[in-house]
Amino acid sequence: MMTFKISELANEFKITPRSIRFYEDIGLLSPKRDGVNRVYGRRDKIRLGLILRGKRLGFSLQEIGELFSLYDDNKSHDQLLSMIDIIVQKQRQLTHQRADIDITLIELERAKKRCKQALIKSDLYKNK
Repeated sequence: MMTFKISELANEFKITPRSIRFYEDIGLLSPKRDGVNRVYGRRDKIRLGLILRGKRLGFSLQEIGELFSLYDDNKSHDQLLSMIDIIVQKQRQLTHQRADIDITLIELERAKKRCKQALIKSDLYKNK
């Protein structure tokens, strides 16, 4: 079985060991113990990657925990419906963000072109 030390995961994911311990404290990670040392398995490593990706995408730690628990346990009908609502809301939010990003990228490209054109014009006037 592949295992990892907290420092290895911290280095790989470019976060602090303190962050990893925090995720453990709130129940998102559950490493085994070897005396006083934490021993993280493949499952913890995958979860850590999902936590960080979820945070980048705007999921709260509570939402991430709820998504994890969906995979861990058999949930009731109401809980599953609630999770679907959370997922649909997040999909809408991300779709809107993607549209905003696309518009912003177009606007930035236009601004860059205007700046380049201004530089070309200013160089032409300087050479006269």
